[in-house]
Amino acid sequence: MAKEIQVKEAKCKEGEAMEERQEQSLNEAAEVLRKDPVPEEGLTLEKFEEASEVVKKVTLETKLVFSEYLSVQTGNKVYLKPENMQLTGAYKLRGAYYKISTLSDDERAKGLITASAGNHAQGVAYAAKAYGAKAVIVMPTTTPLMKVNRTKGYGAEVVLYGDVYDEACAKAYELADENGYTFIHPFDDLTVATGQGTIAMEIVKELPLVDYILVPIGGGGLATGVATLAKMLNPKIKVIGVEPAGANCMQTSLAQGHVVTLPKVTTIADGTAVKTPGSKLFPYIQKNLDGIITVEDHELVVSFLDMVENHKIVVENSGLLTVAALKHLDVKGKKVVSILSGGNMDVTTMSSVVQQGLIMRDRIFTVSILLPDKPGELYRVSGIIAKANGNVVELEHNQFVTTNRNTAVELRITMEAFGTEHKNQIMKSLEEAGYKPRQVNANF
Repeated sequence: MAKEIQVKEAKCKEGEAMEERQEQSLNEAAEVLRKDPVPEEGLTLEKFEEASEVVKKVTLETKLVFSEYLSVQTGNKVYLKPENMQLTGAYKLRGAYYKISTLSDDERAKGLITASAGNHAQGVAYAAKAYGAKAVIVMPTTTPLMKVNRTKGYGAEVVLYGDVYDEACAKAYELADENGYTFIHPFDDLTVATGQGTIAMEIVKELPLVDYILVPIGGGGLATGVATLAKMLNPKIKVIGVEPAGANCMQTSLAQGHVVTLPKVTTIADGTAVKTPGSKLFPYIQKNLDGIITVEDHELVVSFLDMVENHKIVVENSGLLTVAALKHLDVKGKKVVSILSGGNMDVTTMSSVVQQGLIMRDRIFTVSILLPDKPGELYRVSGIIAKANGNVVELEHNQFVTTNRNTAVELRITMEAFGTEHKNQIMKSLEEAGYKPRQVNANF
């Protein structure tokens, strides 16, 4: 017994020594950077440290969450950085508040204006209210109602204009010129990017030996801040940006070596539906980002289901980019952090995404069966489904398909299953009973 206690004590001391070495290593790296500042003006370690202290006034501590489910799925040690749990439901509060803290009293007194699909809007509205400044927010007409109402709830004036962010942004600049407002850019601003980068400071402090950080990209503010600071603290950290495949403006720009404007964007990830990345940020992305992964919309749908069912966390589509990207990351045995950038999703969108996710996972499916026009057939089919543990959700009985009485009735059945294997078992049971079930699109 005494020997076991000695072994445990030795392991504890070894763990404490490792933590001390990690902390010492970080401190030494920081000290070197202080003596030899990063040449790029704007994004310096001193500014990141200042921002980290400033944003603590309005942000919640979002501790890393280890995901056993995603770790098993990917073969890595996956941690989630739940910025969806911030006061305004997203990381954007960091950059907005830090930016406004650096403005003069006169600049704040003129009133503040910005353009945003929702998260930056709420960040600016909240920060402006904290400083007693007027805020005007221009939002695309496609912005979910919940984001619009929450922005208004923080005391901001909301103007709905355009179908995408870029059109709303042009309108915001126009209003700024007309009224003399101080414009707060949602991403193409080094001070805003510095505020966003405070996330990296927290990640490295909590998980010093992190190997990969996955970060969503819309215009590039979050990626710029996180990648730049991560490289300052530990050049070995790999930072990977993740974009929607239908709005990959940064990937296209990097491939061509200069900022590119996409002709259009199409994605359910409204928070990252940006045509043009930030020109001020682009050099930092070129230098510090280690790669970009693009994700299709259907991958976000199933990722939402995974997060809700396995983690009890609601994450908006843009925030799910880094979760969906995990399976595209071709590494094993690494410590990976996925930044969940936001969780502002209205219930209508949520309902639609859950429905589509269930369909894509074969948890909901619809079959069409042609039946003889005689009593007892519906009872017989329902018995087969019940025996196979299928749960009927909806029935559609059409007696006017054909004049052939042997196949005169079409029965469409929407049902629940445990997944693809269970769905196939139900289909096989119907076939073995002499029917010819045909899967069709779920009709709800």
